[in-house]
Amino acid sequence: MRVATTIFELRNSLGELLTPIGLVPTMGYLHEGHLSLVSAAMNDCASVVVSIFLNPTQFSPEEDLSTYPRNMERDLEKLDKIGVDLVWTPTPDDMYPTNYQTWVKVERLTQPLEGKYRPGHFSGVTTVVTKLFNAVRPHKAYFGQKDAQQVIVIRQMVKDLNMDVDIQTCPTVRDPDGLAMSSRNTYLNRGQRRAAPILFTALQAARVVYDGGERSAIKLRLLIHKIISSEPLANIQYISCADADTLEEIQDKINGRALLSLAVFFGSTRLIDNVLIGD
Repeated sequence: MRVATTIFELRNSLGELLTPIGLVPTMGYLHEGHLSLVSAAMNDCASVVVSIFLNPTQFSPEEDLSTYPRNMERDLEKLDKIGVDLVWTPTPDDMYPTNYQTWVKVERLTQPLEGKYRPGHFSGVTTVVTKLFNAVRPHKAYFGQKDAQQVIVIRQMVKDLNMDVDIQTCPTVRDPDGLAMSSRNTYLNRGQRRAAPILFTALQAARVVYDGGERSAIKLRLLIHKIISSEPLANIQYISCADADTLEEIQDKINGRALLSLAVFFGSTRLIDNVLIGD
């Protein structure tokens, strides 16, 4: 496994890879969710590149950049063990050198949900992903369904900017109790960790009711709210039932695919999750 830090090192290493190339962008502190993306890329592509970059521009000053978990040595060991071809580990100075001025912004899709509560987040995401795509030139790139809005935004960006990369979405990987795997799960204390699976319990309950014939978006949101509110450690930020393509909130009946999503705090730890219905 090769490890590159600078753009120069990356480009020299890329020239030795077989095509097609699959890219798995990560912020590090890898778990089984990340590794499932790598596995999908290895199944599809002749070579796999994993980027590890804790992107500062997608964190607001109030968010957890300074405490976000990091363990580069552990991450590289995991990737080497499963046979990744190349890992790119740029620094913030590599990605955003002095006098950096250029940003990529997707408009409407970034305004609701995560965009409403995390101003500036998606401009950081779309800018860094554009830079990753430009540097690696992958044929395919792999993202997890857990960050559903992110995937929708990136797909729109790729379409709008005529980027020649195929975006692959892989299923959310969960612990046995249903909690979606996330690097932020490490922040949870024992009681919060026991409580957190209620997020998926609530989403699953809404999906069961939908499968039973319920089409009222209002009733599904209320059901999710009721279940999560029964957990004293959970502090709901938002619960959404939105069109799965436009992310516009559904106010009446669900017709077609919908995204049930939420953000909930357990103490100071903010967790997100989602399920698709009507798909």
